[in-house]
Amino acid sequence: MKQPWTGIGALFALAAVVFGAFGAHSLTGRIAPEHVEVFKTGAYYQMVHALALVLIGYRIEQRPAALPLTVAAWLLAAGIVLFSGSLYVLSLTWVGAWGLVTPIGGVAFIAGWAAFAIAEIGGGRASGQSR
Repeated sequence: MKQPWTGIGALFALAAVVFGAFGAHSLTGRIAPEHVEVFKTGAYYQMVHALALVLIGYRIEQRPAALPLTVAAWLLAAGIVLFSGSLYVLSLTWVGAWGLVTPIGGVAFIAGWAAFAIAEIGGGRASGQSR
């Protein structure tokens, strides 16, 4: 069975480009400049982590038994939704409660990168599989 993470990462990247363009062209002049910057930060982090998902998807195809890779993918996807998503909503509504969600997404990003590192350093290798 083919893994979905490469495609999911590509979709998140596509959305990051759309959101980035929206933020740069449609929001500038309509909301406060600092709110536009918050929106752009969400798009930037979404793109970086979307590209990481594409990479992880390729690594899962090479090493399907490496559970930390799948854990990393789920955590990065959750981070995109929670971190970037909360920044998008925060910048558009400026409802401060959304700012409480952002660090949860940041922790998901950190944990996702840690899981990816564990998989690549060797802690997630299935017996008999090559790197």
